[in-house]
Amino acid sequence: MAYETAPPGWWQRFVVELPARTAKLAVVRRDGSPHVAPVWIDLDGDDVIFMTSADTIKGKAILRDPRVSLCLDDERPPFSFVTIAGDAVTSTDPAELLHWGTRIAARYMGADRAAEYGRRNAVPPEMVVRVKPRTVVAKVDIAD
Repeated sequence: MAYETAPPGWWQRFVVELPARTAKLAVVRRDGSPHVAPVWIDLDGDDVIFMTSADTIKGKAILRDPRVSLCLDDERPPFSFVTIAGDAVTSTDPAELLHWGTRIAARYMGADRAAEYGRRNAVPPEMVVRVKPRTVVAKVDIAD
């Protein structure tokens, strides 16, 4: 995995810090055109985890071609961002769906609503998507 510019461990802290940022997921549609959509994420080591329906544009694209890119940014001066390019692996295991659905929901909706969202999202055609990074570009305090 390649890294750029940021101190070791910085990009992982940036990705999981609260309040949670949405990641912008980029995939390629069947016709070759780009598609970008926001996703709620969490980390498992260096792997980025999110969930989506297999029936969405992003879900269908990932099942067809597992190469994806993600971008997270801090829009406040002095501005920072992380881009992650990697390969996605999917799972429809019910236990994984519930685990990751609940954990991700806690980050974005709070602990009091995590179980509700976890149960809601732990059903077909939802799938857990694990992005294994190939390249991470992290730029810190760009405007300084």
